Amino acid sequence: MAALVKKVIRFGSNGVYRSCRSIYNKPPTGNDLARPCGIASMMRLPIQNTTEGLDACFVGVPLDIGTSNRSGTRFGPRQIRTESVLLRHVNNGTGAAPYETLQVADIGDVPINLYHLPKACEGIRASYSKIVENGCKPLTMGGDHTITYPILQAVAEKHGPVGLIHIDAHADTQDTMLGEKIGHGTPFKRCVDEKLIDCNRVVQIGLRGSGNGFEDYAWGREQGFSCIQIEECWHKSLVPLMVEVRAKMGKGPVYISFDIDGIDPGFAPGTGTPEIAGLTPVQALEIIRGCRGLNIIGTDLVEVSPPYDQAGTTALLAANLLFEMLCVLPGVKY
Repeated sequence: MAALVKKVIRFGSNGVYRSCRSIYNKPPTGNDLARPCGIASMMRLPIQNTTEGLDACFVGVPLDIGTSNRSGTRFGPRQIRTESVLLRHVNNGTGAAPYETLQVADIGDVPINLYHLPKACEGIRASYSKIVENGCKPLTMGGDHTITYPILQAVAEKHGPVGLIHIDAHADTQDTMLGEKIGHGTPFKRCVDEKLIDCNRVVQIGLRGSGNGFEDYAWGREQGFSCIQIEECWHKSLVPLMVEVRAKMGKGPVYISFDIDGIDPGFAPGTGTPEIAGLTPVQALEIIRGCRGLNIIGTDLVEVSPPYDQAGTTALLAANLLFEMLCVLPGVKY
């Protein structure tokens, strides 16, 4: 299934090479194995049950019982994996070659209780505590945005409060939804309540849409968040913005949470709460590539809903964005 990369390292100034072989998983190319063939893991990488020996892993969280509008994100991880078959080894745009220096595999999906949201979150937290305990960096396929809350519980348990780069049409800082504390519109309120994130190192990009009141973004700003509304992003490159974001994040641990509805629904229709006039895929690449050099300890890509993604373009975009996230992890060869 997976090709093996053998790396020979040169030591000393005398021109002598030692035979030091490091073997990394590498996805098969379309010429090695026809794209319709093989097990539909992320990029058709090897599958393993734990993070033992891994620098990074792809992992699915097929949850959608926290959604407020259109459901279907429980099928997101499966469809993202299916579309990822088109992805290749290296990033020709940035020069990144992640499979030459990182050991990566797909560890499957977190078991989910689809009948009790708080219990589902408890299970996610327990699973991620095991995922991150040895330093492996998870690249998560959602699932609705509820999942980021228990993931950050586990991440903060290991790393302390983390910086957050959050791309989304919505701030997700409601206190309750229909009287409940846990839902896909509340994760970052819960994270602040539990001091899982460093509020002075939080940036939200792409916020937009009609609201329940003009205070929708005020609460986050009062906590110290930088809230970038979509009007500040229209008709421009976001490269200058990411210079500011990197300065804000500093050297501390950083988590990236990317809601696909941050992208305009013309590009990403397959999602549950679409908002018009969003980010473009080019701007999404600028944001993720602008995270290179940060101490990224995990990422997620959430809210892909295949039932509303008839051509598969949303899942294809999501798969590419996850590959871009892999490419900016610490230790990637450029």
